[in-house]
Amino acid sequence: MNACLFCDIAHQRCPARIIYQTETVICFLPRVPEAYGHTLIVPKKHVPDIYAASETLLGELMAAAKKLALHYRTQIQATGVNLLHASGAAAQQSVPHFHLHLLPRFDQDGLNAWPQLPKADFDLDALLQKLQLGE
Repeated sequence: MNACLFCDIAHQRCPARIIYQTETVICFLPRVPEAYGHTLIVPKKHVPDIYAASETLLGELMAAAKKLALHYRTQIQATGVNLLHASGAAAQQSVPHFHLHLLPRFDQDGLNAWPQLPKADFDLDALLQKLQLGE
């Protein structure tokens, strides 16, 4: 496996501003935060993307996200939160190690974490038939 910055941070081979960690998850401030309180939520084990992540691990990552969101509400008076994630090159994943970006939000903070997408033009019923999961 090639060098992985997030693995280096998780295994204390690289310094980081760690906010919280468990046996399986580490949460830290990015080197260049995009917003006040911006935090990365990362599995300690190398998992390249959501496709390779177990449901158990995903649950642990979301539990950490909720714990941080509640903590940030009291500690820095965040009034909302965005969780951002990208898996795969087509989704613009920048680091090939699964991670979530937690962005604390504040009234009138001026951030727009929701992308402006082009108008979609397709048959919703045909798409529904392709996407529905069976029981």
